[in-house]
Amino acid sequence: MTRSFKPAAGMLAQLDLLQVSHAGAVTHVRLYRPAKRNALNDPMIRQLHSCFVNLPPATRAVVLSGEGEHFCAGLDLSELVERDAGEGVLHSRMWHAAFDQIQFGAVPVVAVLHGAVVGGGLELASSCHIRVTEESTYYGLPEGQRGIFLGGGGSVRITRLMGVARVTDLMMTGRVYDAEEGRQAGLSQYVVPDGDGLAKGIELAERIATNAPMSNYAVMHALPRIADQSMTEGLLTESLMAAVAESNPEAKQRLRAFLDKRAGKVVKR
Repeated sequence: MTRSFKPAAGMLAQLDLLQVSHAGAVTHVRLYRPAKRNALNDPMIRQLHSCFVNLPPATRAVVLSGEGEHFCAGLDLSELVERDAGEGVLHSRMWHAAFDQIQFGAVPVVAVLHGAVVGGGLELASSCHIRVTEESTYYGLPEGQRGIFLGGGGSVRITRLMGVARVTDLMMTGRVYDAEEGRQAGLSQYVVPDGDGLAKGIELAERIATNAPMSNYAVMHALPRIADQSMTEGLLTESLMAAVAESNPEAKQRLRAFLDKRAGKVVKR
């Protein structure tokens, strides 16, 4: 890590299925069920929701990772109970609320993936804004073999990342993608050697945290919605969001700094 992260205080310190720490403008949220490969049960979903609603005030970006050998092996099937259709809808909507709070919350989220990113784990990862994968990462959607269907938003989010045909293949055949196949399919933006993921994720989060908050917010909230709109509606939404962002005092200061040659130009890294 590039900074010394300190455990979060207050309510966040009471979350036993997550480890939350903070340094500077970055908060690190770690899934903490290593003995269960960080499989998602209802208490963890509720804790994720509470965590992202109650991030430390200084947070400008979040890094989400998993403890142990895997990011997240999906839904904890051992805790499945029989539900009628109405109960099933409410259960799915609980997951939606938690993952919506990640995607459409206050700050950008960088996911650091390694090992299994399967089923609900991939649904969770797809709710984040940037995904860094270590070479050990593998992806799967075994719902077809389990007799169930995606219920944590994956049919919406994952298909937007990699397309309906690829999701159909994963769910129907049990196909598994490795880290590089996942990157090429759109599941991640970066692949790094094993053990380097967290440092890369924190580096990206620290860079993101230096952006104007309103610009980050516009990218998080407006861009995916524009992609879902017709061209005419999307262009209008873009104009409105651009006007809001440009009117922000911090944007004016940053533009003035660039014009006064006090800010760097875009260069090839």
